[in-house]
Amino acid sequence: MRAVIVAAAVAFIISLFGTPIAIRVFTALKAGQPIRTIGPATHQGKKGTPTMGGVAFIVATVFAYAAGHVALTTLPERQIAQESPTMTALVLLGLFVFCGVVGFLDDFLKVRRRNSDGLSAKGKLLGQLLVGGAFAIVALYVPSTNGETVASEHISFIRDISWLDVGKVGSVLVFVFVIMSMSNGVNLTDGLDGLATGASILVLGAYALIGFWQYRHWCGDSDYARVNDYCYQVRDPLEIAMIAAAAAAACVGFLWWNTSPARIFMGDTGALGLGGLIGGLAVATRTTLLSIIIGGLFVIITMSVVIQIISFKTTGKRVFRMSPLQHHFELAGWSEVNIVVRFWIVAGICVAIGLGLFYSDFLAVMG
Repeated sequence: MRAVIVAAAVAFIISLFGTPIAIRVFTALKAGQPIRTIGPATHQGKKGTPTMGGVAFIVATVFAYAAGHVALTTLPERQIAQESPTMTALVLLGLFVFCGVVGFLDDFLKVRRRNSDGLSAKGKLLGQLLVGGAFAIVALYVPSTNGETVASEHISFIRDISWLDVGKVGSVLVFVFVIMSMSNGVNLTDGLDGLATGASILVLGAYALIGFWQYRHWCGDSDYARVNDYCYQVRDPLEIAMIAAAAAAACVGFLWWNTSPARIFMGDTGALGLGGLIGGLAVATRTTLLSIIIGGLFVIITMSVVIQIISFKTTGKRVFRMSPLQHHFELAGWSEVNIVVRFWIVAGICVAIGLGLFYSDFLAVMG
């Protein structure tokens, strides 16, 4: 637990005090966020606010992970933490960083061209596909010394579903789909000051709890597994908890500056990076389908876009005033702060339901 707390504390401090540095740097580089002319008129006042702020909390998380491992070396349970850094950490942090790189390229092109046209939709999807595919292969084909891989060949809900074995190739495809879906879901949720940041904090916090709970009931812990019939067959759950907690805390530090009125935006750099990490956490904890509930706000907002597109292409009519969903409520007269807080509440409810299902499964088995 000490290592998780240290990682979270370091991430928060680096992000809280590092984000103002990022604000000054990106302001000096004139990396202001271009604002589309269509949409709520209130957004035009945000023109010029520095973007690419996701760099701050990505860097904070990576350094915090290293700090957590320094703390880990002082603990007696070090023997069940496995090698350092673990393959799980490389996959999760790799997804965080390289999905962020795809977003950074998109942000950079927007800033350079002084408009909202960054990478093309195909270019962005291709980048996500390449990143997801590369780390999917690592997650499925590189086992640890005990034979456990980061990802599983089964579709998972609260744990692997034994009869849903899709094989390595199928699992790679599922992995890529989860990463692309979640990264785009977080990206669509971004757009109002603090909305995606706050929702991501809740989801990452949930995965920190799940990872630590799995660590305390881990099949890799020989002392626990010897006396208990039920344990979690995952790889490196303590690493999962450290990274999730560090990322959540880094986002809290960033939210200090990102809440309304935002002094910096996370940009696609942060949104795609966070989505990639959350998708990776879902796969690594064997909670792929449960992530649909835990990340319910991202799913709802993504579906609003899908519904809007399908409706307009088939009937020529729009279901919402504007999609994603948060902009529909803006045009309906809700204030930005009201939308953000209410959507955070929805995100919190989804997280609570997901954690409840996760824990109820444990009680059912142990009872």
